[in-house]
Amino acid sequence: MKALVKARPERGLVLDDVPKPEPGPTDVLIKVTHAAICGTDLHIYDWNDWAQANMHPPVVVGHEFVGIVEAVGAQVDDIEPGTRVAGEGHIVCGHCRNCRAGDGHLCRSTIGVGIQRDGGFAEYVVIPGRNAYPIPDSVPDRIAAILDPLGNAVHTALSFDLVGEDVLITGAGPIGQMACAVCRHAGARHIVITDLAPDRLATALEMGATRAVAAGEESVRTAMNDLGMTEGFDIALEMSGSPHALTDVLTLVNHGAKVALLGLFDHPAEIDVNEAILKGLTIKGIYGREMFDTWYKAVAMLNSGLRIDPIISHHFALDDYEQAFEALHAGEAGKVILDIA
Repeated sequence: MKALVKARPERGLVLDDVPKPEPGPTDVLIKVTHAAICGTDLHIYDWNDWAQANMHPPVVVGHEFVGIVEAVGAQVDDIEPGTRVAGEGHIVCGHCRNCRAGDGHLCRSTIGVGIQRDGGFAEYVVIPGRNAYPIPDSVPDRIAAILDPLGNAVHTALSFDLVGEDVLITGAGPIGQMACAVCRHAGARHIVITDLAPDRLATALEMGATRAVAAGEESVRTAMNDLGMTEGFDIALEMSGSPHALTDVLTLVNHGAKVALLGLFDHPAEIDVNEAILKGLTIKGIYGREMFDTWYKAVAMLNSGLRIDPIISHHFALDDYEQAFEALHAGEAGKVILDIA
């Protein structure tokens, strides 16, 4: 079968012909129809420090995908062939303390699809049956392909009560943009988002942000004054992985604020811990989705009017993957969908 492979420990990917995977007793075989490129895939393509520390080529990449179940293992009795599913990209052990307590997203033995095992930038992928999430007909393929990153936005934003709150989002990439839509849908008052890229900020406004602030050119405090905010932000969602943004978050939030950290940092970031202590902040790290409550909430919100289409900027055939990655590296694309079948 055709697959996009991290073949060697170096920059780039290779479109190769690899054996079609076989499902084990608890697995499902999925014929992939659409997949989406994530920031993680850019790290893997570039072979940066994070990628070098977390994967060992050769690996078929890709963890955001939707497809049709073609075959199921002998022990899978809750999913039938022909079911359209998206894949939860975190495979957890199922027997550690957190997994047994229903907190699989906190499993210390998590394996990443498309990182530590073969993923979905391919004609077929195998994942455990419990990781396949059936998709209702109301959700189109292009949206089903990005339920994984939408889940990140949903998990991050819904970590705290948003109703009537003022929210600061640092980082207007696709997940930050979707977080704007989730916060607006859930009843936030003012949503201020920051980023360096004007195009990303424009999309964030379309997704529900109240104000979009160009980092380094405009002041968040000016936006706060314009909005009549006399205190700091009640909630902050850090999605940029920028040390500067993290510092701004701690400075701009109100006493007792809630802070969620999703953006991954290339290097350790220094913060003024005293600021967090003296303000009595609650800081929560976010990794992936709560399985599978986040998936349920994401689909429920999509079915009740949540709109995330604006983040999708391009479609490419799998054969044209180099053009897709070039567009992303050049900052010309938002969310890119690979049409595989």
